[in-house]
Amino acid sequence: MTLQQLKYVIEVARSRSINKAAQSLFISQPSLSNALKELEEEIGITIFSRTNKGIVITPEGSEFLGYARQVVEQAELLENRYTKTRTLQQNFSVSGQHYAFAVSAFVRLLKEYDREEYEFTLRETRTYEIIDDVKNLRSEIGVLYLNDFNKNVISKFLREGNLKFHELFEAKPHIFISSSNPLAKQDYVTLEDLDPYPYLSYEQGDYNSFYFSEEILSTLTRPKNIKVSDRATLFNLLIGLNGYTISTGVISHKLNSKDIIAVPLKVDERIHVGYITHKNVATSKLGNIYIQYLKESIDEELLGL
Repeated sequence: MTLQQLKYVIEVARSRSINKAAQSLFISQPSLSNALKELEEEIGITIFSRTNKGIVITPEGSEFLGYARQVVEQAELLENRYTKTRTLQQNFSVSGQHYAFAVSAFVRLLKEYDREEYEFTLRETRTYEIIDDVKNLRSEIGVLYLNDFNKNVISKFLREGNLKFHELFEAKPHIFISSSNPLAKQDYVTLEDLDPYPYLSYEQGDYNSFYFSEEILSTLTRPKNIKVSDRATLFNLLIGLNGYTISTGVISHKLNSKDIIAVPLKVDERIHVGYITHKNVATSKLGNIYIQYLKESIDEELLGL
């Protein structure tokens, strides 16, 4: 087993394709395939399953990849410390639902991270894809919520993916609306109050089950419905159409317009927001820093509620 083989495994896992990985590594596809085959034969496990849809990481491969990342990271630290060569590029990726505090933490991480080269990824995406990204190590951390309605289903997917949910905070439901919305003057709103207004929610693609909805109370019937795919569009529609969406009430006015406000929703529900990690992969230094910034960003925004 060589350090180069470990780097090959990490690149294949990242790109999800032997061909793309070979191009990134500047080697031929047969050479890369042979190197992976030799490594799998040496360690006695199958790291990648080859399917018609591409490369799939096996459970044993996920565990091996976690150790491989640690070894390569330690090797890079040694090189940086003793060879005095140029700083190697660092990679870090987060997938999450559309939470401003997750973006705030990501911004802070980038500002604090003083390197000449890095490749960071922040994916605000669908619930199923968040789970899939962390399961298949495309992202180290995923940010999503659980509640009484979706907990059993989401937890099943987390168990099957060998993932763990870490709660960050519990929130009472709020609606996000424009500051000019007639409901903005109320101390709280009821579901009946919301009937005249368009309801905005994030579309979930092929996995559009109510259990994967980013908003609670997803099974309720509403007369006016609009689905969007990104946060900026949703906020623009909240203002332009006097629409509303349901969330935690935690909103960053540093990143978002002050024209958007949160009003408590009078329902007997709770939202448990947290992050997910892979059980077989140790959290990296950057991952731990990001988690700390998540907590600090949440605390700052909760003080404003």
